[in-house]
Amino acid sequence: MARRNAASPQMGLDLAPAASSVQRLCGVDEAGRGPLAGPVYAAAVVLDPKRPIRGLADSKILTAAKREALYEKICERALGWHIAFATVEEIDTLNILHASMLAMQRAVQGLAASGLAPDLVQVDGNRCPQVAFPVEAIVKGDALVKAISAASILAKVARDRELMVLHETYPQYGFDSHAGYPTPQHLAALAQFGASPHHRRSFAPVREALAQRPMFIAMTTAAETTQSPASLPATVTAAAAQ
Repeated sequence: MARRNAASPQMGLDLAPAASSVQRLCGVDEAGRGPLAGPVYAAAVVLDPKRPIRGLADSKILTAAKREALYEKICERALGWHIAFATVEEIDTLNILHASMLAMQRAVQGLAASGLAPDLVQVDGNRCPQVAFPVEAIVKGDALVKAISAASILAKVARDRELMVLHETYPQYGFDSHAGYPTPQHLAALAQFGASPHHRRSFAPVREALAQRPMFIAMTTAAETTQSPASLPATVTAAAAQ
């Protein structure tokens, strides 16, 4: 079990066994640290060595169509998977790093709750979330470890789908084209319309927009603007521990 880090309830320490001795390797990655809007997503995946998936790679180098196709294959062939997120409110409260760690925690916890407890959790990057299993950080893991590649694809596709849902309510921001990232189009929309309830107020461009204009709230109920992502894709495959 990863030791607790008193300075951060989301981050743990790297206390991992040799990967060669592991039977259930769980890959974990996040998507959405850089955008100005929307939740940050994470996924945890245990692949089935008997059902390999060709084409797994860092989600950032794949086309949207390829990611979508691989998403379906991963969901079908993996031993188990779980997608989770941290909300905009949690991002603004904790900061984006700790919110990302929280989303990864939730992804691993969701996978374990399905009955598929991993022997080792490998996380993309140089920091580990605090989880109840041996965990290690792998720099550029999304390009080096197939299970992490799979997790990066699930997290990226789930988050992109959520931003498409937000686009239906807030089309003026162009979420369908930039997924919340600070593109010139997005920054111009912030300057023109102000920020929406789904923008991250802890990010400088959003703070600047709110200083100039009041928050833009679409014709929707207050409950709808504060609830969890509409698509709620935190789902697990039915997989029993062997």
